[in-house]
Amino acid sequence: MKKFDIYKNIRKRAVIMGLPITLFALMMTSIIGTLLFIIFSFRFMVIICLFLWNGILYVALTQITNNPALMHIKKVFPKTISNKKTSRLHYEKN
Repeated sequence: MKKFDIYKNIRKRAVIMGLPITLFALMMTSIIGTLLFIIFSFRFMVIICLFLWNGILYVALTQITNNPALMHIKKVFPKTISNKKTSRLHYEKN
């Protein structure tokens, strides 16, 4: 009988419609906002512009997901903290 390990970090790689959960939430917030905007100002040009906005946002978010180097975000804290000197100048050597 096979034994399977429990994978607890499944949310880190979870994808909905090709987007990670956080970017999918951003996309859904944009869609809900545009629907409210369409309801309260019903014009044909507004509807076309908002559909284009959502399409462009979806394409941009999928491009960022597929190529994370487009939007390089530095982490605030390093993985390790060390007292080791990071300079290439060696003062100890004479």
